[in-house]
Amino acid sequence: MRKTTALLCVLLPVLVQAQETRRLHLTLFGGVTNYQGDLQEKAFTLQQSNLGLGVGLKYDLTPHFAVRGGIQYGSVEASDKKSTDTLRQARNLSFQSKILEGNLMLEYTLFNLENKKISPYIFGGIALYHFDPFAYDTLGNKIFLQPLSTEGQGIQQYPDRKPYARNQFAIPFGGGIKFRISDNVVLGYEIGLRKLFTDYLDDVSTRYVDATALDVERGAKAVEMSYRGRELKNGDPNYPAEGTLRGNAKVKDWYYFQGLTLTIGIGGTGNNGGFGGGGGGKSRLGCPKNVY
Repeated sequence: MRKTTALLCVLLPVLVQAQETRRLHLTLFGGVTNYQGDLQEKAFTLQQSNLGLGVGLKYDLTPHFAVRGGIQYGSVEASDKKSTDTLRQARNLSFQSKILEGNLMLEYTLFNLENKKISPYIFGGIALYHFDPFAYDTLGNKIFLQPLSTEGQGIQQYPDRKPYARNQFAIPFGGGIKFRISDNVVLGYEIGLRKLFTDYLDDVSTRYVDATALDVERGAKAVEMSYRGRELKNGDPNYPAEGTLRGNAKVKDWYYFQGLTLTIGIGGTGNNGGFGGGGGGKSRLGCPKNVY
C-alpha cells in the first residue's frame, strides 16, 4: 500500500503539471474582408468591405513559436460605379464572391507573454480557398460569371485562355499585436494578406474577346455580363473591339482579413499558460507525510 501511495505521489504531480501546461488553444476571429484587383484600386480600404469570421486551433511549440490552423469565411465585392477612374466607370463591371478558406500557418511572437502583457507577432503559411464570382444582371438575377467565359476562357477561338479553377492555393501572411488579458485569454488585432496565383478572383484580367465568338460559344448573357457600359445613362452602347484592354493581367488579385482575434486556452492554465506565456502558478499537489 505504501509503495502504491509513493508511486501515486510521484506520478500525480507530473500528470497535473502536464495538464496545466497544455499548449492547445481555441482561436476566434471577427473582422472584415476585402480585396485588391481590377475593380478595387486601393490596397487597403474599408470601402466595399464585408464581415469576416474565423475559427481554429493553435498549438504552442515554444514561448515564441506556434502552429495554427483554421477556417476563414468572408466575402469580397467591388463595383466600377464606386471607382474614381473614369475608364473603369465607363466599363461598369461589378462582382461579388464568397470566400471559404482553410489554412495552416506558423506564428512567431516577439516577446514571451509569460513575462510581458503585450507583443507584436507575425505569421505565414499555406491556404486552400474556394471562390465563385457572380454579379446581378439588369433584372436582378444572380449570374455566376466563371461559366460564361467572359474573357474567352475555354473558347475554341482562344486556345491560350484556359478556364480558371474556383478552388486554389494561396500564401497567407501578415502580422498584428496581442494583449494578454488573463492567464488563459489573449486578445489580438491582426491583418492577414493572401497572395493569390490567379487574376480572376473578380472575373477580370486581360482583354476583350470578339463579341460574336463569345455569343456563339456562351450565349448573349456572356456578352451582356462581360461589358456593361451600355447600361449607363450616357454609356457607350457599342461592345469594345477585340483586344481592347479590360483588366491588368500583370498584377494578380489579393484578398485579406483584418480584425480582432481571441485565443482561449483549452485545458490547464499552468506554467506556460499555453500562449507562449500566459500566466502561471505551480502545482499545489504535494506528497502526504510519512508515506514510507
